[in-house]
Amino acid sequence: MVACGGWVEGMAQLGSDGSQNRLDSDNVRSTGAITQVLPKPVSDSPEQSLAEPKRHNQWLVLIAAYKLVQALLFIAIGVGALRLLHKDIGDVLGQLADRLRFNPESKFVNFILDRASLINDPMLRRIGAAAFCYATLSMVEGIGLYFEKAWAEYLTLAITASFLPWEIFEIIRRLTITRVGLLVANVLVFIYLMQLVTARNRHTREVPPAS
Repeated sequence: MVACGGWVEGMAQLGSDGSQNRLDSDNVRSTGAITQVLPKPVSDSPEQSLAEPKRHNQWLVLIAAYKLVQALLFIAIGVGALRLLHKDIGDVLGQLADRLRFNPESKFVNFILDRASLINDPMLRRIGAAAFCYATLSMVEGIGLYFEKAWAEYLTLAITASFLPWEIFEIIRRLTITRVGLLVANVLVFIYLMQLVTARNRHTREVPPAS
């Protein structure tokens, strides 16, 4: 009886140990499964990467703002030219000089009034059309640069380079702070965009195409 009791007790202990081992093994497998399905950190998820807003190039934003201001300026010139149609330009400028309290005997005022007599309606239409065309072009440049489009960079480079010789000639003919400031601004824009385009082209040549 003692032997039989010992055998039963041993089997019970063995069963208990086996059950415990199976439970431990199940726990290990469960823990491993849980470890495998744990998500990656939130910061590494592609959804968050896509949700993060793209930072704009601050210098391109500044150049875009400069171009949009130019567009507004030329729109104002175009509207002003069209509003002067069928009017005596000399009388309009004379009234403006009186309102601004300019000296009517001033050489500058007399020079402007003399030249105003040469402006007629066809010339005003041409001035308005040219102003609106340049305003549209400047607006396209500004929007394209804000969104960092390569075509806008090339377009701005070409237009800026085409105006530099004329601006230099105007400064040689008559030196003013406004002309110098405009030339300096356009030179800085040209240099920065040239460096940006050159760096991008160099990077494109160095990176091999994906197979």
